Amino acid sequence: MQHIDDDQRRARLARRHAIAPAHRVDGPVPATRAMTVLHATEPPSVHLAVAARSDSSVADVEAALYDDRTLVKQLAMRRTLFVFPRDLLPAAWGSASARVATQEHAKISKDVVRAGLDDDGAAWLARAEEAVLALLADAPRSTTQIREAVPQLDGRVMVGNPDAKWGGEVPIAPRVLTWLGARGLIMRGVNNGHWRLSRAAWTPTGEWIGDRPEPLSTDEGYAELVRRWLRTFGPGTTRDVQWWLGSTVTAARRALADVDAVEVSLDGGGTGWVLPDDLDPVEPVDDWAALLPVLDPTTMGWKERDFYLDPADVPYLFDSNGNGGTTAWWNGRIIGCWVQDDAGVVSVVPRGPLPAGARAALDVECDRLTRWLGGVRISSVYASRQMKSARLP
Repeated sequence: MQHIDDDQRRARLARRHAIAPAHRVDGPVPATRAMTVLHATEPPSVHLAVAARSDSSVADVEAALYDDRTLVKQLAMRRTLFVFPRDLLPAAWGSASARVATQEHAKISKDVVRAGLDDDGAAWLARAEEAVLALLADAPRSTTQIREAVPQLDGRVMVGNPDAKWGGEVPIAPRVLTWLGARGLIMRGVNNGHWRLSRAAWTPTGEWIGDRPEPLSTDEGYAELVRRWLRTFGPGTTRDVQWWLGSTVTAARRALADVDAVEVSLDGGGTGWVLPDDLDPVEPVDDWAALLPVLDPTTMGWKERDFYLDPADVPYLFDSNGNGGTTAWWNGRIIGCWVQDDAGVVSVVPRGPLPAGARAALDVECDRLTRWLGGVRISSVYASRQMKSARLP
């Protein structure tokens, strides 16, 4: 069995993720393809992820998303919103998105009955689907406009523990739209707000991207997602693949077999997988630094992260649910986070003493990001402990 050590994994990451400055790419689409998909839970993360990997402007990203529509937002793996290259949509619709849609259908149907909105939750959802699609056939609309035009959706249901942070009574309309979006029937279209915010107009998929391609089968869909993931993140473990897909371990193993993945040994005694044509080593990369946004796909690409993240730093750089905050990188390892002051100036908050040469390189990236943001300040509900305080141990 061939061995791929941590130094080689970090060299692959630097080149393939386009985050080492010498290996940046040309534009939003290549930046997205480099990562397979981009996290889009928070709108600015998309723009910042592209900016970290290219010299693209905000206008370039907006054009790809809303004018050319070469990149589109789709709910998929782990019930997370991502930006996809359009050609990867059929794979998601047939696999990860379909899994989410099935789960959402069951949850919403149950909550509808529990809330007393109908005795038959599935029938209630079928009527809601028909009403929403008929409405959007006339013109795109925001969630608020849909709720106002479809009285059936102007209701609330109880989710989780009402005393918990994320529990309590919530509107039913966004959940129905999420379910329809996961099925690929509607999409988040034009954003009627600042690029930091999400004010999407829901639009029928066919109206947004033209002819809607047929979803792949479940196995074909997972195989294509795993093929792209391995090209970006390989080597990765079976656990990494299962976690990233949000699938069962059986589905992950089947997909690895379907793409003829090859097993390799890793530092620490574990085993990982690569594509059969990806066993040759890549050249090391000269010293490099990078600043990545909240939930960046490089930070969040693996479940097992020891080769680029000190386990002792996890409580300071990730929240309790495993969401990564902003990160500062030096030679393929996370060494801290970055923050902005009241004027929007970016600075790095390291977790400890910086290696020789790191401070100067990170300062260059801070200046670059400060200029790119042009005074716009980015906030996040996923701010890590380290982002909130520069004096954490």
